Amino acid sequence: MPAALVRRVVFCIALASPASAIRLTGTELSPVAGLLIFGVAVVAAAFLLAWAAEAAQKDISGALAIALLALIAVLPEYAVDLYYAFRSGSDPEYLPFAAANMTGSNRLLLGFGWPLVVIVALLVVRRIARLDGSAAPRALRLPRDRRLDVGFLAILALVALAIPVMGEIPLWFGIGLIGVFVAYLWRASKVHDDADEDFVGAAALIAGLPQRTRRITVVTLFVASATIILMAAEPFAESLVAAGTTLGIDSYFLVQWLAPLASEAPEFLIAVMFALRGKGAAAIATLIASKVNQWSLLVGSLPAAHFLGGGANSLPLDARQVEEFTLTATQTLMGVAIILALRFHWLSAIGLAALFALQFVITDTTGRYVLSAIQTVIAIGFLIAHRRDILPTLAAPFRRLPQVHEPLPREPVGAGSKRD
Repeated sequence: MPAALVRRVVFCIALASPASAIRLTGTELSPVAGLLIFGVAVVAAAFLLAWAAEAAQKDISGALAIALLALIAVLPEYAVDLYYAFRSGSDPEYLPFAAANMTGSNRLLLGFGWPLVVIVALLVVRRIARLDGSAAPRALRLPRDRRLDVGFLAILALVALAIPVMGEIPLWFGIGLIGVFVAYLWRASKVHDDADEDFVGAAALIAGLPQRTRRITVVTLFVASATIILMAAEPFAESLVAAGTTLGIDSYFLVQWLAPLASEAPEFLIAVMFALRGKGAAAIATLIASKVNQWSLLVGSLPAAHFLGGGANSLPLDARQVEEFTLTATQTLMGVAIILALRFHWLSAIGLAALFALQFVITDTTGRYVLSAIQTVIAIGFLIAHRRDILPTLAAPFRRLPQVHEPLPREPVGAGSKRD
């Protein structure tokens, strides 16, 4: 096994070891110390998980690999969010946090992750274009078969608008969302990819191992990271709430933003590394798949976890959570409308990032509903502009797929196009 790989794995395990030791010995920590120690463990486990998931694409090709990578990469987030939902079934004090992590992570992914990948990818190709004297592209294009992912996300974005209207997430609604996720995986498995995968970082070292060694390594990393996450998720979630009180910071804010930053860090790093290597389309495809996972499996699992924890067969949402879901759902609708034509312009990326940043400035309820309205108006504008792509996108999840998967472009194309 390559020494570089061993060093990285050992380093991550060493970072997670204090949390594991404290959990096994039952040592009591202050909320802030627990937040730091268990938070570092979650991040370390997330990196191990992301490396293993990416390398697993060596043995699982096509859109299914991207869907599974996106799912596995956000497992730390699932562990924390489902813990809050489960506890809320017996303790109403946890109800406000049940969906906080999900809404924060969802908006972070679209408002920060998508623009970051697009801008990095375009800057890389623009630099290459200057060297060879060609015209620099202004948009990142996705291959046509990525319309499947966008189609599922479009359907979920429309369904998500019903959540703030209902003011709750019923169990039957959650089961339906989980069904959408199963359908998504099944449809993704029908897309075949004959192109060779290109790996980066630690995943490249794992993918380069002999088949037997590679598979053993991937499984071992999955087991190790899952063990760390299961040990750290509960104390990390509890420390987030307690640390907010200790530090005088809104606990909801910490749950909504600090936990997603920890769990999404490896996914963002992998996506940026792909973008830096001219594979921006592959990077944004993974982040789109993550959005599908969050709106289907994660949201669908929340009422189920609440019910299994002793709660009713519906996860109630208070006024703040209704507000957060409205903001998150309208942002998703706007994101879908922007990429409906499978083209992501750099100005759209900057606009998404700017609107995301505004959320930290506009904190009152009225202002956030106004921001939700603005996002809806922008979405309608893009839907009108991309009206020819609406029906093909909505039909993509139900349409028969071709047997050969179109390779992901290594760089944005279409420079100088009037449509760009």
